[in-house]
Amino acid sequence: MSAPLKWWSRAVAAVTGMVFAVVVPVHAWAASNGVTDVAVEAARSRRRGGFGFGSILGLVCCLVVVGGIVLAVVLISRRRKR
Repeated sequence: MSAPLKWWSRAVAAVTGMVFAVVVPVHAWAASNGVTDVAVEAARSRRRGGFGFGSILGLVCCLVVVGGIVLAVVLISRRRKR
């Protein structure tokens, strides 16, 4: 295994461990504090229907993220061919 691949594997493992170290306790705290009830109530009371500004902004944000990922993959693949 090459050195960059080893480094990348270790970095991904470290980030995954840090995310789990934060997400699991926060999820347990939220489940025991009644935060889920507040979130469910907020989702129920949210306005239904329509295609408002928030959904357009979300769509644009999603397209920007997907475009960034595609651009990164294209640049990486071009660099490998050289």
